Amino acid sequence: MKKIGKKLFNIYNNSPLASKIRYSYITILIPLLILVFTAFFNMWRMNQKYSEMIESSIAASKFSLDFKDEFDYETYLVIVGNKSYDNSGLDEMLSRAEDVVKELEMITTNTDNLRRLESINKYLQNLRTYTARIKENLTKDNLYEQNMQIWENDVQIVTTLVKDTISEFIYYDIRDVQTEREIYNKRFATFIGIVFAFLIVTFIIISFLSYYIPRSISKPITQITEVTNKVAGGDLSVRSEVFEGLETSILSTSLNAMIDKINELLEQVTTEQIRLRKAEFELLQSQINPHFLYNTLDAIVWLAESGEKEKVVSTVSSLSNFFRASLNQGKDIVTLKEDIGHVRSYLEIQKIRYQDILDYEIDIDEEINECLIPKITIQPLVENALYHGIKNKRGKGKISIKGKKTDDGAKISISDDGLGITADRLRVVMNNINNRSDSEKTTYGLYNVNERIRLNFGEKYGIKIESEYGMGTTVQILLPINE
Repeated sequence: MKKIGKKLFNIYNNSPLASKIRYSYITILIPLLILVFTAFFNMWRMNQKYSEMIESSIAASKFSLDFKDEFDYETYLVIVGNKSYDNSGLDEMLSRAEDVVKELEMITTNTDNLRRLESINKYLQNLRTYTARIKENLTKDNLYEQNMQIWENDVQIVTTLVKDTISEFIYYDIRDVQTEREIYNKRFATFIGIVFAFLIVTFIIISFLSYYIPRSISKPITQITEVTNKVAGGDLSVRSEVFEGLETSILSTSLNAMIDKINELLEQVTTEQIRLRKAEFELLQSQINPHFLYNTLDAIVWLAESGEKEKVVSTVSSLSNFFRASLNQGKDIVTLKEDIGHVRSYLEIQKIRYQDILDYEIDIDEEINECLIPKITIQPLVENALYHGIKNKRGKGKISIKGKKTDDGAKISISDDGLGITADRLRVVMNNINNRSDSEKTTYGLYNVNERIRLNFGEKYGIKIESEYGMGTTVQILLPINE
């Protein structure tokens, strides 16, 4: 007997989930089958009538008890000209009321209430007649008094009748429900007494089976659910170890395979995104450098024609240093010192071109000179400060580049005392940067600078902009400090 029980236990544990559910249904439903069958017919008869009454009450509740006040007021607004008839809700209110009455007629069995519904239908037809007269009078002149008489002597009286009649309907309908409920309660109490003893025996059997059978079904599913929740939370290192049940063991194996595939795809997507971003940044550099080169060569020609030989030599030297730093043997990441040297060459060239409006200063703490930074990060920000800040103000302006070590990392600030940015525009710019939106051409350079920093060093790092219109702008760069 013990061996048979153990064998049945193993068969149950290794059965498909559908079979387990069938076993649970059979073992629970058989003790209840006789009880349910005995109770069904009597309860069906009682509930059938009770349900019809409830449906009637629910349908009646759709008829607004504020119908009179709402309809009277809407009619008044139309008469005094606050609303046109076509823009009023009179026809819609009447149609809605008629629909409710039709629904009540289909489910109401009480003869007196059917008579009340017939009366309400007549009242609603009368209201349609009155509103049609008002509408017709509105197209004519000097009929305001006539419309007011219709409203006071006809509309308000009929809406009062509608309100009173529907209230009577609801009252008698509820009274019928209460009466039927009392009958139902008496029969139900009798039925409870008959089956009480049977339920005690059934409860003992079900109590035992309802614990073991559902647990054998839910436990492996719960274990798989815990794994899926961890995966949904971003933990792709977890694995499912469920071996009970045919379907759940297959599901467990498939889930593990899916997690492995997700890891593989994430690595692939990350690699592709890095390649794509780098291609975009290289494209941006190729767009910036030729434009800058043309302008610088124009300045050199102008200096040469003016006989400024020393400035020609200085500008050519700065241009050479600038492009040497730009190429930098193909490296994408450079030290802060190298990027500052690149910016210094850029500012020396621009100082030649804009000597009447441009001053600059560079003050970087030596302890952060070896911090790593994406190549050509600061120069686009300095270019923005020059072209969108200094050039747009009257008189001379100054660009300040400062860097220091903080608790959060290396902080580099590029400040100008130019025109500045309005608060609304600043919100748009920061929103595009923070939400990684490159749809706006005017913020594309800032977006790319910020993305390169985030891509190489993490979400914690990037740029932040502070500005006051008429006073100037400061762009702050946060970088990690090399250990």
